[in-house]
Amino acid sequence: VTAPLITPSQIALPSVGQAGRQPDRFVAVMIDKDEQIQVREGSASTEPQPVSLTQLVARVQQLQSSKGTAPEGGVPVVISADKNVKYEAVVRVMSTLQEAGIARVGLSVQTSR
Repeated sequence: VTAPLITPSQIALPSVGQAGRQPDRFVAVMIDKDEQIQVREGSASTEPQPVSLTQLVARVQQLQSSKGTAPEGGVPVVISADKNVKYEAVVRVMSTLQEAGIARVGLSVQTSR
């Protein structure tokens, strides 16, 4: 009986570059340390509204369609999460949005200076 030998290797992770200017209009999806989801229109100074994962798509679509016409490709959705949130929780939110046909989904990151 033989077993293949898997050699450990380094994983090349993508680096975060400087993005252009932030879009004028976007939907912010925030995941807190307790994995609770909140949504708000990103460019507005409104309070975020808590939603469940099952309500997320409907709320995001509602915010995307409010206030006139959407830019080409739709209003982007930016996901931000507490650094202590499990990776799976962020992927679950991203996957839920993408499966619903929301094309422009990105992650908010903090760059070190």
